[in-house]
Amino acid sequence: MADTMQISDDPIERNLKGPIEDVDPSEAILFESQAYHEVFRRLRREDPVHYTAKSAFGPYWSITKFQDIVTVDSNHKIFSSDRDIVIGDAPEDFETPMFISMDQPKHDVQRRAAQPAVAPTQLSELETLIRTRVCNILDSLPVGETFNWVDKVSIELTTQMLATLFDFPFEDRHLLPYWSDVTTTSETVGADADMAERARILGECLAYFTELWKDRAAKPRQFDFISLLAHDPETKDMINNPMELLGNMMLLIVGGNDTTRNSISGGVYFLNKNPDQYEKLKANPDLIPNMVSEIIRYQTPLAHMRRNALEDFELGGKTIKKGDKVVMWYASGNRDEDVIEDPDAFRVDRERARHHVSFGFGIHRCMGNRVAEMQLRILWEEILARFDRIEMMAEPTRVRSNFVTGYTHLPVRLHPKL
Repeated sequence: MADTMQISDDPIERNLKGPIEDVDPSEAILFESQAYHEVFRRLRREDPVHYTAKSAFGPYWSITKFQDIVTVDSNHKIFSSDRDIVIGDAPEDFETPMFISMDQPKHDVQRRAAQPAVAPTQLSELETLIRTRVCNILDSLPVGETFNWVDKVSIELTTQMLATLFDFPFEDRHLLPYWSDVTTTSETVGADADMAERARILGECLAYFTELWKDRAAKPRQFDFISLLAHDPETKDMINNPMELLGNMMLLIVGGNDTTRNSISGGVYFLNKNPDQYEKLKANPDLIPNMVSEIIRYQTPLAHMRRNALEDFELGGKTIKKGDKVVMWYASGNRDEDVIEDPDAFRVDRERARHHVSFGFGIHRCMGNRVAEMQLRILWEEILARFDRIEMMAEPTRVRSNFVTGYTHLPVRLHPKL
């Protein structure tokens, strides 16, 4: 009996060794402690389409295999994104509609309006600007001193990129990652949060973007997110729906921040934990684009996306009922042994490295994926040109969240090329 009590009281032990029906991969401590990989390995082996009857977020299904995730993500007519994309339900008194949590046709209309900001035709123009900013950031770093890579590089680079995509006042760019962190720090993803304070801060965010929207609407159309939405005939009236305006600004901030920011930190971490791969990369910098995809797979910056079943559906021998909450665990699909060879290994030269689920599938596939990849590629090109290695001085501090798999602190020291 004592052993049973010990297992039931420890969420990690319970998920790894308790009855399979009690496994609840939504517990944020699993992600902060990195135990989630073992938990998902167990689910993929024992119960890949898994029902958790009791959790902090209510009952839900866990989809843990690569192909099953593709099936759900690609079938938007049965698996709806309407209202919520994270495992927890947003408070009804602070609902923020955004196009990623909408179904067709409204989703398509709003996404299409914002898409030109990150279209392939824009990438060539952005590349020169990104490289200049990367060089300025890297050249300003203290060599031979320990510093927090997350603050000085990961956050700074993504913040500058976000400021460009929004044409946001550069002197206030620090507000963008701040608002992103407030958005993703929520009881709906298992993080501790003062929801009243969160609402207050996001109210300030809304006020700021409302003024920017009015300014852009009064000027000729440009290719930043706000101007595109303010001038599109289908979205220009969003200003009259403040919570929808806030929701879409939050979506674009988080989408432009978390994938790149945490992959920038993750790449440094993975190369330090796999020094043979670091040497392989230095010997052949042409591997950088491939390594970028491997970093995004291995990191899986957003651990899950949630859908709601619109009708009964058979998957993996189980019947998902109409109205059920369905959670696609991208963090599990990217380690699926049946699809990815030796998935727990980090390989800079992995074949088909882009064959991952980090960006999603179907109509909701990440629209800024090429911009994220480009930022990471340019960063590592310039890192290899300057530094022999980036030495990790201690283990990182991680975010407690079942949604964002991120870092708050990564102490490093730079070693210049001789």
